[in-house]
Amino acid sequence: MDSELSRRDFLRRTAETAVAAPFFLLPGRSRGAQKQLSIAKWAHFVPEFDTWFETMAQDWGRRNQTEVTVDTIPVEQVHDRAAAEIKAGKGHDVFMFPWPPAEYHQHAIDHKDVYYAVARKYGVIDRLAHRSTFYVREKKYFAFADSWIPAPLHYFEDCWSAVGMPMGPVHWNSLRTGGARIREKLDIPCGLALTPSLESNVTLHTLLCSFRSGTVDVNGRVILAGNRTVAALQYIKDLWRDAGAPETLSWGPGGNVRAMMAHRASCSVNAISLLRTVEKQSPGTAKKIMLQPPLLGSNGVVAVPHVTNCSVVWSFSRSQDAARQFLADLIDSSRTAYEQSLGCNMPFYQKTVPDLIVRLQNDARGDPPYKYEQLKDALHWTHNLGVPGYATPAAMEVFNSFIVPKMFLSVAKGEAAPEDAARSAATEVQRIAEKWSQA
Repeated sequence: MDSELSRRDFLRRTAETAVAAPFFLLPGRSRGAQKQLSIAKWAHFVPEFDTWFETMAQDWGRRNQTEVTVDTIPVEQVHDRAAAEIKAGKGHDVFMFPWPPAEYHQHAIDHKDVYYAVARKYGVIDRLAHRSTFYVREKKYFAFADSWIPAPLHYFEDCWSAVGMPMGPVHWNSLRTGGARIREKLDIPCGLALTPSLESNVTLHTLLCSFRSGTVDVNGRVILAGNRTVAALQYIKDLWRDAGAPETLSWGPGGNVRAMMAHRASCSVNAISLLRTVEKQSPGTAKKIMLQPPLLGSNGVVAVPHVTNCSVVWSFSRSQDAARQFLADLIDSSRTAYEQSLGCNMPFYQKTVPDLIVRLQNDARGDPPYKYEQLKDALHWTHNLGVPGYATPAAMEVFNSFIVPKMFLSVAKGEAAPEDAARSAATEVQRIAEKWSQA
């Protein structure tokens, strides 16, 4: 009920704003631009995007009489760098995260004005963006989401053709059975990431979602220890036994990407930056890699995003007005951001890239050019991190603590039975949930 009320309230306020003025003016637009604006952003998987972003930000600064600085931070360091700024009570004016930063809601402004300003030009907030940045308990937008990156299945067509499945696996069971036959015939294992990393976090939260499970439900209750989680754990145990390989249990961040680039994995779940990298470095190998929507599970075809680009204006920022305006204006560059990210950064506001489907159907770099068409419905099958609830502080602390990958890894290694691993992980999640319920 709270989520529906908040969304209706957003629509009502947007409509009121549209009647009140020809353009929604953010505070500071009428008072003049700030002199400085500092931005921290996560290092994109496509390096060319970071180069473009800095140029775009500098151009924005010149137009708005503002000195803009951009610092790029490796993904693995984002969480610690943000925590350090909060502890110090100073840092960048805008901090961009690759996931919903709900844990930091107490240190963020309410970003509703940014969403209102953008809604005037491009329409109301999308479901995925709303559930990724809205804290229901406080009725506050703790961040602003401008784009996202889906996490489809990548698979080698030649590997799966060798076992009579040229279209790749369709559901989780065919991944296990087909993956086992590929390993037996070609000595190539399945490449799902299991060791703690962004890739494994996304893959295994998607698996839980496919099995109708998760960490906490919409009411904040811990659901990780249920039978559905145990079934997902048993599945991974069987998958690794039948189709895995020892080296997959020691992969670091990007391990699945390197395995796919070397044609040493039959498939994996990842952002399309994986395929874009292979297209650039080894076109012959890239031609063999195809894309699919998420595997069919008991919850249908569902996945969580590989990235949800969420920007936070800190409450201790000295340039809040300029930060708000920069984020609102950022949406004007959505088309270029899509292009410069090589199609990774999908727009939340569809009007900004109206020919998106046409582009996906005939990709300039794809071989064959239609392979990216599998992403045309990605916004429909992608659910926010924290599903079945919102991206709450508790859900995101669980995500950033790698509790789910550690749980699955312990089962794959034979260190814990599925039931024991689920109970142990649920205890950790319960501690986190109780902490946030009292905050």
